[in-house]
Amino acid sequence: MGHIKLKVDISPPEGGEGKEAVALVDTGATLTVLPKALAQELNLPRIGTSKVRTGAGILELERARCILRIEGKEIMQDVLVSDIIDKVLIGVVTLESLGLEVDPVTERIKETELLLY
Repeated sequence: MGHIKLKVDISPPEGGEGKEAVALVDTGATLTVLPKALAQELNLPRIGTSKVRTGAGILELERARCILRIEGKEIMQDVLVSDIIDKVLIGVVTLESLGLEVDPVTERIKETELLLY
């Protein structure tokens, strides 16, 4: 499967001006990841840290909270903040929470049902 890119609007949770970015959908990532510079620019509130497994080993990353708008849908979401990436990565928790999934045939995002149990 190729790379799937989409537009995402990222805003602080308390409102205020957001920023649009082109994001890469990463179905191998659990959570969405923002570059540290973007999180700082938007003054996103830090809510803690999480240990994450990467190809480079285990890292401890900051967690922040923001509002994400993708494909006309909006959600308040916890995200990871990294100083080693330079683009927004959309993880599966964000996609599933918005009722979206990757269609491997068309290599696009499509709506899907949420799982109740």
